[in-house]
Amino acid sequence: MVVSLSITGLYTSLLALLFVGLAINIIRLRLQFKAGIGDGGHQPLAKAIRVHGNFAEYIPMALIMLGIYEVNGASPIVLHALGAILFIGRILHAVGLSKTTGVSKQRQIGMLSLFLVMLILAVENIRLFITAI
Repeated sequence: MVVSLSITGLYTSLLALLFVGLAINIIRLRLQFKAGIGDGGHQPLAKAIRVHGNFAEYIPMALIMLGIYEVNGASPIVLHALGAILFIGRILHAVGLSKTTGVSKQRQIGMLSLFLVMLILAVENIRLFITAI
């Protein structure tokens, strides 16, 4: 049996590009504000660090669950839908948090889309496990 993770690979790669972009933004701001460690009290740098950190906190688990779902035979259309929602949601979250530390629609939609994808994947992976036994 050949195991393919090509769809998960696509979204992992797209998200990796976004992650690198977020890291480059932090480096750019560190150089601009001459802040080697921490945020140096600069709000734009603090926001950029949180955008990157939030990504690092949530995306690995989401991608692991997406990969498990793909290996277990999920529909390619569903996989693409979940991957696209995850990717677009992360962009919206980054834009929303970069604009303000307060409430922002993009940030809310970004987090809601992340949680929606993670919940769907968790339920579906559990369902597939139960039906396999």
